Amino acid sequence: METNYRETLQGDFDAFDISEELGFILEEPLTHLPDYYRVWMDLANNLTHLIESRKLRDLVHKMPVLSPHLLSSHRELRLAHLALGFISMGYVWQEGQHAPAQILPKALAWPYWNVSRRLGLPPILTYSDSVLANWKLKNPTGDMEIGNMDVIFAFPGGESCRGFFMVSLLVEMAASSGIMGALEVMHAMKISDLIGMQKGLIKVTQSLKKMKETFQLVHNHVEPTAFHGTMRIFVSGWRDNPMLPRGLLYEGVSNEPISLSGGSAAQSSAVQCFDALLCVQHEGETGDFLTRMRDYMPPAHRQLIETLSVCPSLRDFIITSSSSDLCQAYNSCVSALVDLRSYHLNAVAKYIIVPGNRARSMGCPLRGVGSMLNTTGTGGSNLMVFLKSVRNTTQEALILERPTTSRETEM
Repeated sequence: METNYRETLQGDFDAFDISEELGFILEEPLTHLPDYYRVWMDLANNLTHLIESRKLRDLVHKMPVLSPHLLSSHRELRLAHLALGFISMGYVWQEGQHAPAQILPKALAWPYWNVSRRLGLPPILTYSDSVLANWKLKNPTGDMEIGNMDVIFAFPGGESCRGFFMVSLLVEMAASSGIMGALEVMHAMKISDLIGMQKGLIKVTQSLKKMKETFQLVHNHVEPTAFHGTMRIFVSGWRDNPMLPRGLLYEGVSNEPISLSGGSAAQSSAVQCFDALLCVQHEGETGDFLTRMRDYMPPAHRQLIETLSVCPSLRDFIITSSSSDLCQAYNSCVSALVDLRSYHLNAVAKYIIVPGNRARSMGCPLRGVGSMLNTTGTGGSNLMVFLKSVRNTTQEALILERPTTSRETEM
């Protein structure tokens, strides 16, 4: 029985491209591409200096148009997408909010478009790039902890840039056990295994608490002024962005500008999986935005969210089961997700709203977003309205009238 269950989980790992230890994080990302692509890697590896010295655009204009045909493995494609994404963001935002590039040159746009099509991702830097695939170990034999980890590529912002991506990665790592718990709940529901469902929900709850605890590292590793005033513009996209209202023209790909959202925590497959599992129903503009963010996830990760979404309703099952133990496990899980979202809301106020207001009153820092994105997320959402809506809708999923029958009384 245990062997069959492990085989079922392994089938899930393969189908949804996840691992038990790392969840949605790309295992052992590459840091080198075939020598043919050296120009991409040279630019990406020296991006911070090239942006700060305002040399990146000139070097991109001298780039040859390279074919992605030599990229054969998934990891090679992910590294190419990461490198081209970082270069593209640097190119567009090198001169700051007042002079973003309107056209992405063919030497970037054409290979980026083709690599993106092969991966099923959009041609813009996504959360799955900058967080899930942008890490390496300083000591390959050491542990995955923040002192032994580094980014592959970075934007201006120094240690705050590195810290932002690393803390986000560790939060995703903390989510891995919750993803396993969600799979366990899904399979236990199929055979009405209440004990299995309860154990899975407890695992998700513990994971969500670990995610919140890990998120607190942001205060030690990211400085608010550096994040808002220097780095944040480089993860901003060109959809619902007042700095690029028409989008970005991809030369050699399209005759019209294309609108794409920048990287956003809403693109985290893990959090959307927990929503789907717990039947948290985001509606209206919030729901539409979150659904659209799935297009920025690797297709296999997106498929897990959709698989959980079409499962029979866990919440309805619990309401009709009359098991107070199961109901309590579910409510604890929802409450932990509410707590995580409340913490995120407070962090956004500290790292975006407060520095943004300060910059507006004192004058904008060099190349910072200033007042342009003070209330707008890098994904294009109305930031605080969106986050409060998501948090409040999560709270509404709580089952307020708990069933009275416990497992003990059933026995």
